[in-house]
Amino acid sequence: MAAPRDAEDERGRRSIKDKAKISLRKYDVGNKFSHLPLAKASVLMPLMVKDGKLHVLFTVRSMKLRRSPGEVCFPGGKSEPTDRDEIATALREAKEEVGLYPEQVEVICRLVPGIDKVGSLVTPVVGFIEDTFQAVPNPDEVSDVFLVLLEYFIDPLKYMTLPYKRADGVASWLHSFVYDDPERKTSLRIWGLTAHFAVFLALVIFEKKPTFNIQYDLDNLISSSENSFMEQYMSLYKGGSSKL
Repeated sequence: MAAPRDAEDERGRRSIKDKAKISLRKYDVGNKFSHLPLAKASVLMPLMVKDGKLHVLFTVRSMKLRRSPGEVCFPGGKSEPTDRDEIATALREAKEEVGLYPEQVEVICRLVPGIDKVGSLVTPVVGFIEDTFQAVPNPDEVSDVFLVLLEYFIDPLKYMTLPYKRADGVASWLHSFVYDDPERKTSLRIWGLTAHFAVFLALVIFEKKPTFNIQYDLDNLISSSENSFMEQYMSLYKGGSSKL
């Protein structure tokens, strides 16, 4: 009796994945921004279909790390000379941090990059993984791994904006989410560039207005997101940042 239900569940998972892939591929930037003269880094945004809904995987940085210990992020890190491109960087880092092998990831696209607080160009790579994946965190880099419903990043229970001043002196703000993890019975803050990427991923896939303000024109999300990034890049570059 279970076989028809299993087949139905599998069809449902494929439908959800296929719809998401179609949306994501429209926003694939490829190597469009790879030429920018910045230090390079990549993150992997691992998506999975679980219980009929899209989830995204996050890590918690080890307290042993000097930079941003204990913060929530995606698997990722700096580019190495042996990395072929941003995708290779993201896959290598995911394997090192959580034991996710490249052959376990169906890479879909690269989305519009961001610039982190040390001036690196960070490219988000989106890929699907199976819901059977069991993370094996590297304790030197990762203290925990958890999943969040992707929809949380357009309809959150706990959300606020954090003010900050850009390198060019312009006042701006950052997304900040608090996620109450029912399995761990703990609250996790997802903010900054990690939250920025998660919000954009949700906007691309769900194509609907979130319950909070965003800086994009949803009717022209592709051009709006690329223009927003280039404006940030140019403002930092013209501002004379040593990292640019």
